[in-house]
Amino acid sequence: MFLATTYDKVSEAWTKLSPNKLVLKRIASYAQSSADLLTNLILHGHSDSYTWECLVRTPLNNYDAIVLLHRDKLCYPQRLLFPTGVDHGKQVIQGKTSKEFYPYMAFGNALKSLEEAKTKLMVDFDPTNYFLEDLKASITEEFPDTFKVWYDSLGGDAIGLTWERKGTKKRSRDDAEETRRDPVDILKGLAEVGKGFVKSIYLLKAPKTPVVI
Repeated sequence: MFLATTYDKVSEAWTKLSPNKLVLKRIASYAQSSADLLTNLILHGHSDSYTWECLVRTPLNNYDAIVLLHRDKLCYPQRLLFPTGVDHGKQVIQGKTSKEFYPYMAFGNALKSLEEAKTKLMVDFDPTNYFLEDLKASITEEFPDTFKVWYDSLGGDAIGLTWERKGTKKRSRDDAEETRRDPVDILKGLAEVGKGFVKSIYLLKAPKTPVVI
């Protein structure tokens, strides 16, 4: 598979096992909507802060659920240009911040001794990456083929989730009833994975078909 654009005929980006059709479709959709948005902004001469925010942030309505993280627990909270705010959907949980770890050391919290540094200073610790690893492992083990995870690899306080589309395999009524899961309960389970780091979770769109695991 080869990805190319009209304006960049020199670079090469070959893929082997990924992305799949769902990701490719989303990439094409993002590219088209970004081009349309940029054209509209240029034609109408917009230059306010919202303009830049539109260019670097993915619209939240592209996701089925949103996981918000505590900003003070991010690896580089000062680099967060546009904090995420969710004003629609159903709030599933509201989590408290943890006091067990601090991914960065503020200047106001100067260390007094080497022993204190050994217990408090964390080198190359990015809680978002560790949470994503645990989240993907939890989805694979407990909720297989249920969610797809979307996030900004350069940092951010939000993680997007979309429901996976399953095949139309026929199941007996008794079997389906035994393994059917409430989407809200699934999201609450994911919140437990990031307890102390997850600020809140919002359900924006319920799956079109029952979640059967």
